Amino acid sequence: TTLRMIAGLEEITAGEFYIDGVLANQMSSRDRGIAMVFQSYALYPHLTVYENLGFGLTLEGVDADIIDEKVHQTAKILGLTEYLERFPRNLSGGQCQRVAVGRALIRKVNIFLMDEPLSNLDAKQRVTMRSEIKQIHRSVGATTIYVTHDQTEAMTMSDRIVVMKSGGYVQQIGTPYELYFHPSNLFVAGFIGEPPMNFIRGTVENGKIKAGEHELDLTPVVKDVKALEGKPVVFAFRPEAIKLAAPKKTGKEEGGYELVSNVDLTELLGDMTNVYANIGDVNVILKVNPHFTPEMGSQFKFFVPYSAAYVFDGETELAVESDLKRH
Repeated sequence: TTLRMIAGLEEITAGEFYIDGVLANQMSSRDRGIAMVFQSYALYPHLTVYENLGFGLTLEGVDADIIDEKVHQTAKILGLTEYLERFPRNLSGGQCQRVAVGRALIRKVNIFLMDEPLSNLDAKQRVTMRSEIKQIHRSVGATTIYVTHDQTEAMTMSDRIVVMKSGGYVQQIGTPYELYFHPSNLFVAGFIGEPPMNFIRGTVENGKIKAGEHELDLTPVVKDVKALEGKPVVFAFRPEAIKLAAPKKTGKEEGGYELVSNVDLTELLGDMTNVYANIGDVNVILKVNPHFTPEMGSQFKFFVPYSAAYVFDGETELAVESDLKRH
């Protein structure tokens, strides 16, 4: 819906929308300097790749020689030169996607809108197209607004990410680094990262919460732990942030929590192993070096450094202030 409003295909109910400082609420789609790449590619099946690429310029009445030059120039950038005489039905999904991107690219607009353009591709094609679109963006320099449900795409491709929850509510805006290391609330913390962040819920008593047989002292990771006394909180850490050896205790940020879990399942991924375990009645996922994969059914001891621990308010779900340096 947001993309369609930017493109002028959907009327804006309230608020003001500006493009380069110009109020654009009532501006026609044609005058906005925008090109859109749809999820379904939206190629014309009866036109060749050449004709699909040049279609927008033909509608604008551009001279045939200029269209020919631009089509070949765009095809070269996208590696489509040898496919110009083919029809969409004779192309792979990745090639169709490149044609769709090329049709937007050829118009030299100020803003590109992309609506989940890689969702119809297989995993290998998605990885390839991610890097290709990023290279195109770098060479063209036009602002690109890219909608995706795949947080890996968002993290790897963007300069800034807007995390939206169903209903259209913006949860956080920031760089991939900011969203990953400084999530503003539980939703963002659980959405960004694969596997997702681990959450342990509890009530603060004497500055601590219980996790199975463990008592976790929040004093090292919370700025004002007294303000949380008697309140529900969520203690959180990322699967890859754990250590197998006890952290040094030379400074406030060097210590950590020692936890013992029961291993339910392991998944060897090659470079890492996902360990599915439980601490009391809380399920957690841990990422470890495959050479140190624990046995299923065994007990597994690990450490969460203070600098890798997060605390969220159990009622508001907002991040609790910390003065630790995240790494």
